[in-house]
Amino acid sequence: MQQGLCHDWAIIGAGVRPADEIQRQRLQDQNYLTTLIELDPSGKLVEIVGSMIGFAKVESSNSALIQQMADPQIRIVSLTVTEGGYFINPSTGKFNPNSPDVQYDVTHPNEPKTAFGSIIAALKIRRDQGIAPFTCMSCDNLQGNGDIFKQTVSELAALIDPELSQWIIANCTFPNSMVDCIVPATGPKEIALAKTYDIEDAAPVTHENFRQWVIEDNFCAGRPQWERVGVTFTQDIHSYEAMKIRILNGGHQVIANPGEVLGIDYISQCMQHPEIGELFRKVASTEVVPHVQPVPGMTPLSYVDLINRRFSNPEIVDTVRRVAFDGSSRHTGFILPVLRDALHQEKPYQGLTLSQAIWARMCEGTRENGSVIEPNDPYWAELNPVAKSAKNDPLIWLKQKHIYGELVENERFYQSFSFWFNKLWTDGLALTIQHYLQKNNL
Repeated sequence: MQQGLCHDWAIIGAGVRPADEIQRQRLQDQNYLTTLIELDPSGKLVEIVGSMIGFAKVESSNSALIQQMADPQIRIVSLTVTEGGYFINPSTGKFNPNSPDVQYDVTHPNEPKTAFGSIIAALKIRRDQGIAPFTCMSCDNLQGNGDIFKQTVSELAALIDPELSQWIIANCTFPNSMVDCIVPATGPKEIALAKTYDIEDAAPVTHENFRQWVIEDNFCAGRPQWERVGVTFTQDIHSYEAMKIRILNGGHQVIANPGEVLGIDYISQCMQHPEIGELFRKVASTEVVPHVQPVPGMTPLSYVDLINRRFSNPEIVDTVRRVAFDGSSRHTGFILPVLRDALHQEKPYQGLTLSQAIWARMCEGTRENGSVIEPNDPYWAELNPVAKSAKNDPLIWLKQKHIYGELVENERFYQSFSFWFNKLWTDGLALTIQHYLQKNNL
């Protein structure tokens, strides 16, 4: 837009949670303008973004959202609902039709609860009225996120209207994408930071000085000329996805869980911690890199160095709690696929197993200083008692089939997990990580 291009495009905000209505009102009050603050140790850059022109009213029936998406002017519907929001069984990758929200949408197709049910309702209107379909574009941290988006929409639609499901499959497109930029959650610090630039903004956004967006060029209703501003279009997106998801997103879990156990507030502080920072570097370099392919202009080891610098950026006030949230989805999506590859290929895996033991230790709900870890997972009520019971028998943790699947039957994994989990409770986190860093064996 600043180049005078793509003025026939703009953004309409949307959400399906009650809290999204509060955000809508904030943005409406400031004419949908947002301050974007780039955080870098060498200095900050500030700009005001005006590409958003509206926000669909958030309602329990999602009526306004459905009508907005049914508007012929809508050509792309992008989605970011977190990794665990696609109603997939983490151990199989298949769609889970038994979720209560899915079942609600099946029985209330015109007043659905979920974003997916709303998309299907809007596409039904478009089909019935002869309006062209739109592109469905996931921006979540899932390998093959477009394929997973398509699976969720098409299979939910099949439960509601099989013919509509076939129409969606035949006419809509679901490009895979990889989005990479660390963006801390907006809170009082970010609002106060905007005020230092004489900007009154109830919803500013801070971000690091790195950004990468890689997308399959598969848009059924056209798209903006994003390549003019650095977006990479490719049909070989999976290598980019694997590099980012396995090293960055997986690395976030490797450092955030021990950070939570030790009561560390921010990710950059985790990287400064002598054991946690080295834990990331060793696990990423020796256990994840063998299962990541290079991409144009970047080797896996160079990417580890890049992520090390990004995680260590002290200007990014990214909380350990935010990064550690929803481990039940993030470990299954980011770390366990690498662990399976390592076990299958007989490559190093002890640090990956240690990460699972630390996650279980965190889910027990107390820090080493005795303070309580507040629930930080959609399934905390199930994870917490299992983690407590595992103190007497580590196998109890691994028997969570919806998380570990067949891994519980792998003797090497079980023995490794038991060793690290027991050692965490007998020797503590620092000494356990030191043992891994020094010996990397049992």
